[in-house]
Amino acid sequence: MTDKIREKMNNLRIEADNAVTRAEEAEAKNKKYEQALLEKDQEITSLQHKLALLDADLDKAEGKVQEYKLAQEEGEHSKSTNDSLVRKIQLLEEELDVAEKNVKDTVEKLRQVDVKAEHFERQVGRVEQERDMWEKRWEEAQAKYNASKKELDELAQVLDGI
Repeated sequence: MTDKIREKMNNLRIEADNAVTRAEEAEAKNKKYEQALLEKDQEITSLQHKLALLDADLDKAEGKVQEYKLAQEEGEHSKSTNDSLVRKIQLLEEELDVAEKNVKDTVEKLRQVDVKAEHFERQVGRVEQERDMWEKRWEEAQAKYNASKKELDELAQVLDGI
């Protein structure tokens, strides 16, 4: 029986040694898992920080996209306004060309009218000279007529007196 007890004790020691070994291995594994858990917690914290930074960057990027969209809309509006102004300028230039042509035509007609007016002024001058000449001749003829009439009247008196 002592042998059996010894054998049982040996078995119990072996089992106890095995249990201690398993316990030590379990503790080592537990420390390893706790260390891994700590590392994973740190990694999660780091990833959460990165996520917060990325969210902030995303908000900034979305803000910039919004600004770019507004700028693009303003650019398109400016472009349409510019196109409209260019068209207005073209229309005004066309109107200016027409007005310049009309002014040129009017100036040419005015020049022609001036030439005709000068021609008529010269004719009027000649006609006035002719009129003056005819008036002078009429006055001379009137004077001759009056002188002749006076002579005729005197002659008629002389003849009546004879």
